[in-house]
Amino acid sequence: MITMKNQSRQENLAYLVTWSLLFAAPVLSLYLRTTNDPYLDFNWSEVFFVWGRFSIFLLLFLIHNFLLAPLLIHQNKRKLYASIMTALIAVFIVFQCTNRPNFEKREGFRPHKMEQREDFPPRFEEFEGSHQRGPHHEEAKMGRRHRPPLFVGEHDVLSIAVLLLMFGANLGTKYYFRSRRDQRKLEELEKQNLEQRLEYLKYQINPHFFMNTLNNIHALVDIDPSKAQETIRELSKMMRFVLYEGDRSGVPLTKEFEFIRNYTKLMQLRYSDKVKITVDIPEEAPDVTIPPLMLISFIENAFKHGISYQHDSFIEIKLEISTPSPLSSNLLFTCRNSKAEVPNQEKGGVGLANVKKRLDLLYDKSYTLEIKDEADIYIVKLKLPLR
Repeated sequence: MITMKNQSRQENLAYLVTWSLLFAAPVLSLYLRTTNDPYLDFNWSEVFFVWGRFSIFLLLFLIHNFLLAPLLIHQNKRKLYASIMTALIAVFIVFQCTNRPNFEKREGFRPHKMEQREDFPPRFEEFEGSHQRGPHHEEAKMGRRHRPPLFVGEHDVLSIAVLLLMFGANLGTKYYFRSRRDQRKLEELEKQNLEQRLEYLKYQINPHFFMNTLNNIHALVDIDPSKAQETIRELSKMMRFVLYEGDRSGVPLTKEFEFIRNYTKLMQLRYSDKVKITVDIPEEAPDVTIPPLMLISFIENAFKHGISYQHDSFIEIKLEISTPSPLSSNLLFTCRNSKAEVPNQEKGGVGLANVKKRLDLLYDKSYTLEIKDEADIYIVKLKLPLR
């Protein structure tokens, strides 16, 4: 399995190879030219000049690759990306048009003629050019020299086009590697979901849970028949949710809230007044989805390890919807429970380790999970982005 770190290394290696070839190209080109033409010598000033121009593009590439492209691909901040890119290209155009290379003044870019040697006769082009040059030729040459240059020349347009193509290629490469990472995540998620379904089956047929719940309902039949009927309906709703919604990728947030309410009501039937159970869940919820049975694992863990039959104990469950901005909202889950001297030995549920793996696969780094295991209290705080 190729991890995200390995794919990031592959992407950076591809960039390194590409830029190494680009910087090696002028050296190889000049070497081939000097090998085939005896009148040219290998002049490093030309190579250094080309490397200097390449260095500008390399700097812009690094800025785009590590700072700007993640804004668009990973954070989806299109407006911010477009505004910064527009400013960056504008600065590049001004720099490019005000710092044109002057080939006539640069000694390194004069024709690489070797000093006329006795063993090399004059080239035919030199004789031919000397006979054809006249007064009109010199006037035309002077006119071309004194013509005011345009603000954007042919060389500038070519450089801008190369810059845009470079940024486009960088985005295409990043989208390619991101699609590969997403595909790997999807495959891993499907595998994880298969394991989760097996755990859900164990959860569904948990004999301790059903036995205790049915015993409580049986006791209510003679004491409070209406309460017994209500409890049966709540149990039916909860099991329907587990059977038909538990294997989906996402369920409405309202159904998840209802499931937690029904679960805590059934669990309250098992304990006396020494166990204080507080549930604070909003009556209304946004029209969004959440992975099913994600929060119930933390609640089940609280009942498993936080109930004491000898001393007073408590479980506090709180759910909130926060909206840090009009375009984003978060689900804040808090579960606090006392710690029993001897934890309940019942088995079942999906386990906190599997829940953390599932959170990593579904939310990557966009969620926060904080667990405090103190001497007499256990606290879980989870923040999930609502999509």
